[in-house]
Amino acid sequence: MARRGLVFLALLTIFLGLMVPRASADGPVTRYEGDLEGARYLVLVPENWNGTLVLWSHGMYSVAYPEPDRIALTSQPATESFLLAQGYALAASQYRTVRGWSIEEALTDQTRLHDWFTHTIGPPRRTIAAGESVGAITATLLAERNPRRFDGLMTFCGTLAGGAAHWNSSLDVGYALNTLLDARLQLVRITDPAANVGRFVDVVQAATANPGGRARLALANALAEIPGWLDATQPRPPDVADQVFWQGVWDRYYRAGAFGIDRAGLEQRAGGNPSWNVGVDYRRILAKSGERPLVERAYAEAGLDLGADLDRLAKAPRITPDPAAAGYLARFGLPLGRTPVPVLTMHTVADGTAPAAHERAYAERVSRLGDQDELRQLFVNRAGHCVFTASEEITALRTLERRLDRGHWPSTGPATLNSEASELAPEHQTIFDIVGETRVTTTPAFALHSPPPYPRALPF
Repeated sequence: MARRGLVFLALLTIFLGLMVPRASADGPVTRYEGDLEGARYLVLVPENWNGTLVLWSHGMYSVAYPEPDRIALTSQPATESFLLAQGYALAASQYRTVRGWSIEEALTDQTRLHDWFTHTIGPPRRTIAAGESVGAITATLLAERNPRRFDGLMTFCGTLAGGAAHWNSSLDVGYALNTLLDARLQLVRITDPAANVGRFVDVVQAATANPGGRARLALANALAEIPGWLDATQPRPPDVADQVFWQGVWDRYYRAGAFGIDRAGLEQRAGGNPSWNVGVDYRRILAKSGERPLVERAYAEAGLDLGADLDRLAKAPRITPDPAAAGYLARFGLPLGRTPVPVLTMHTVADGTAPAAHERAYAERVSRLGDQDELRQLFVNRAGHCVFTASEEITALRTLERRLDRGHWPSTGPATLNSEASELAPEHQTIFDIVGETRVTTTPAFALHSPPPYPRALPF
């Protein structure tokens, strides 16, 4: 609790006519950058190109912050350097609309870039679709809808339960705050995004200051599987107050956009409100939540009646979606679980932006519409959104490459993966500590993990 006064800008940055392409040599790597019908792109091709192209889809950048200057090609810079040295070509579009829920443009712009690469550099021997966070949805949809273009799919910290599930869970947090803490938030059709975010932040911060507020905030966050753990350099704290404090940090610095301009931008794009909670049984959601023990402890400490508050949630007025807007979010935000290529996913166990429960929802879809033998899911015992070492990312890619080379999966047991990742150089064994605002050395942390059900995954 001594770190409450920290600056959290680093948290936000995570979340955060046709020009003639030009190429320039940069050592053994040739750099191509330009604009394809309004979408900036970057392609790096090493002199010793091994024939594999990694097409990277970036995560969602908040509309509330400036566009990033750099076009990301991997999650970690050290991963980029390693892959180039090993002969991989890397490519990414920044998309015509860089910020917000821009999956619609991303699908077209990434396909155009893949065509450009084939025509300009040459046909790749193998193409891997890869992405992180919301970009994992983009990469997955690219592979599902264009199976002939891709040979493998790799996702990090993906919102793979889908866009509707993601936005509905944020709606559930706000709905619980309105019902139990009189937050008076606009949950949909927001008319003053800045004021609405301000109210959300104030309510969350005030709730962490007293036992009753902490109990009800813990309940609201449990409905969205937001963990009581954020510091990647420490284990999950044992105390209720500390855990709810960290849930509040997730809320204020990662979830606030769902009550502000990011939400408004989504509705403008979708043509209405795509979210709902009609027919939702919050008692059932809490019963299955991985955060339920925290809620029960918090209510016991506060001396409040959890059953009575669940009754209040059951009786409060509900929100209905605009069908056309919900349909838009299904078209541009719902991985179906088809597996036309081998798929490898990786997730930290405590992620308040894209909870690890997304992986369970995706695996359940694969069991219905895809081939379970084509899917492997890896978990890293660490808190944070996309907080991986380069060694963990590289080991994940190597695992997928072995599957593509051999026709069957190699061992994906944690001991095997950690041993392989540990053999990489020290510069590949670091993470950015968002609490201490510095890069720190750590050790690979692959672990067995069974996430709870995603609370608002669509039932099909």
